[in-house]
Amino acid sequence: MRTRSLVLGLSAAICLLFAIVGGRRRQTPATIKSARRHRIAWLTLTLLGAASVAYGDSRWVAGVHYFLISPAQPTGLPAGKIQVTEIFSYACAGCNRFYPVADRLQASLPANVVMDFLPASFRPDEDWPMFQRAYLAAKEMGIDKRTHDAMFDAVWKSGELAVFDPTTQRAKRPAPTISDAARFYAQVAGVKAEAFIASAASFAVDVRIKQADELIRTYGISETPSIVVNGKYRLNPVSAGGYDQTIELVKWLVAQEGSVGKRK
Repeated sequence: MRTRSLVLGLSAAICLLFAIVGGRRRQTPATIKSARRHRIAWLTLTLLGAASVAYGDSRWVAGVHYFLISPAQPTGLPAGKIQVTEIFSYACAGCNRFYPVADRLQASLPANVVMDFLPASFRPDEDWPMFQRAYLAAKEMGIDKRTHDAMFDAVWKSGELAVFDPTTQRAKRPAPTISDAARFYAQVAGVKAEAFIASAASFAVDVRIKQADELIRTYGISETPSIVVNGKYRLNPVSAGGYDQTIELVKWLVAQEGSVGKRK
């Protein structure tokens, strides 16, 4: 009876977790057709992980809490540095809920860890390609770090770059444009809107976009927010079991990578 109650409680908690995290998946005919199967798989894997914790086993399990990236991808960082990357979109509601967690994660990481952000574009129906271009233009101009949280707020709090219409409960139409984003960056970062638009339309940003899309495919990312550690491991708040667990798991993987580096 106690075991049955535990399983039922864990199942309810996991269902609630899906509602809280609210991540976004790549939408293709294949993923739409298999969405239910994938959701059941995630629930099963997370239930197994949660059950192990409930019985006192707190070890992180590959294939349950995190997943190996094969082949591992180089980070381009100097020896001794470890990379933690969040794959996100400003237009992703789950990413908006996660960004305070990402801030906490970044503040908790050792000095040898570099945390960066990789914008996804696989939801054009929700204006993700525009926000991807805007972020990479800001990065090209060196204003991405000091405007990152403010950009989420512009989409989900003030509504100046809103992608969702609460009246219709649908995607906002017309969607925000790169000119709208330029006005935001001009106001928040003090750059000229014309200069931002020129950066967004530049060859350098086009190259960054192609590289981002290719890297996200190589990592095997199909939903946001997701985290990649040192080009070797991917995870998300659902696989980790929650927001706090995400921070714990990332720090654990970082520690493993640090141990590997010391043994070399």
